[in-house]
Amino acid sequence: MKQVVDMSWIDKMAFETDMDGHKVVIDASEESGGSDLGPRPKKLMLTALAGCTGIDVILILKKMKVVPEAFNVIVEADDTEEHPKHYYKAKIIYQFKGKNLPKDKLEKAIKLSGEKYCGVAAVYKKAMEMETEIRIIE
Repeated sequence: MKQVVDMSWIDKMAFETDMDGHKVVIDASEESGGSDLGPRPKKLMLTALAGCTGIDVILILKKMKVVPEAFNVIVEADDTEEHPKHYYKAKIIYQFKGKNLPKDKLEKAIKLSGEKYCGVAAVYKKAMEMETEIRIIE
């Protein structure tokens, strides 16, 4: 299935698109000549990764009848120093809050997302080193 994104230039360094009925604006920082009207494009890559795997993990855990009190996906990524600057390493931290959460099921959900379901992770693995960490807060 083909996906299309049509970005329209607004002003200076800002661009806007409609994604699934939602307006998305990206921009550069003021220091880089933009107006800071939205997030930077490259950082949206990390948001896409966090969202993709986060949705997978929650869907899988719900099927396993495991629902945490709270759940965060934190993505830390390291940039290269030289141009074109790009991420060469990323760490996905899955942070769960809840009592008596079965760690084996959390691990299985994360593994399924990373190895089978998350299309964003599948692409990123080809371009950078990726690792995961699980944090459980009781």
